[in-house]
Amino acid sequence: MTRYLLRRSVFLLVSLALASVVLFALLRLLPGDPANALTTVGATPEQIAAARQSIGSDKPLPEQFTHWLGQLASGDLGTSFVSTLPVGPEVAARLDVTVPLTLAAFVLAVLIALPAGFVAAYKRRTWYGGLLSGVSQLGIAVPVFWLGMILIAVFALNAGWLPAGGFPPDGWSLPGEAIRSLVLPVVTIALVMSASLIRYVRSATLDVLGSDYLRTARALGSSFGQAMWRHGLRNASVPVVSVLGVELASTLLGAVVVESVFALPGLGSLLVTGIAQHDYPVVQGVLFVSTLAVLLIGFAADLVQRIIDPRLRGSLAGGAR
Repeated sequence: MTRYLLRRSVFLLVSLALASVVLFALLRLLPGDPANALTTVGATPEQIAAARQSIGSDKPLPEQFTHWLGQLASGDLGTSFVSTLPVGPEVAARLDVTVPLTLAAFVLAVLIALPAGFVAAYKRRTWYGGLLSGVSQLGIAVPVFWLGMILIAVFALNAGWLPAGGFPPDGWSLPGEAIRSLVLPVVTIALVMSASLIRYVRSATLDVLGSDYLRTARALGSSFGQAMWRHGLRNASVPVVSVLGVELASTLLGAVVVESVFALPGLGSLLVTGIAQHDYPVVQGVLFVSTLAVLLIGFAADLVQRIIDPRLRGSLAGGAR
């Protein structure tokens, strides 16, 4: 396991290095000049040249990339071209919205999907088992922004129970208002995510229900609940954990859509603003932090799989030898 952790840590560092190269290169391929965001309409060539010099975009690309890597190595995400403020604190402030939104939606989706997926598999020959499967298929086809607008119309505009969007200016200093502002976004993400998760939980449960070891446990006198708890749960959870990691990562990356619908000041809105203004440090900072989060989530999911399934630990030890 120690060798595995070291190998995965090296893989994480290499992946971050490659991601930094890709991010830097792709941003420089975008049309437009970041100096235009710092000058007024009709600016003279001299003014544009001065703006480029002030933000360092007039330097050769290798020099710009080396400077950015040096900043990352010291934990500095750079300085915004437009606001001239450090990007790191701005990203951290936006994480106060994006992280609670993502984690709350993920937990709610899991609480919905695990029992619903099990019932859909165990009661697949009943009408409500088929209904759960049908609803999950329908939920996958529903765009998250469309569902968000429906929830706004029903619970905010018509019923007036919850705010239609926005976040308290004082943030979490008013926890009640902050939580109310996240209820609809969390439910929106959770419903769409749970629809996908139900399918995977159902499939994993069906594999366990048809397994020889479960039938053997029942033949030896174990009840269905005992057999599932002792033998089925661990085997069914291995593929589900992998899917949960993917879903959590995709939810973090896809928060930009929900944050736009509900006007939340999270990473998504910061990324959209940075792209519109060609603010390279902001865009690079947001995408780099998002990439790091995705890699860490994948690392954690892989580690949990090996803890759950001894066979993976055995194959890992064999590979190390």
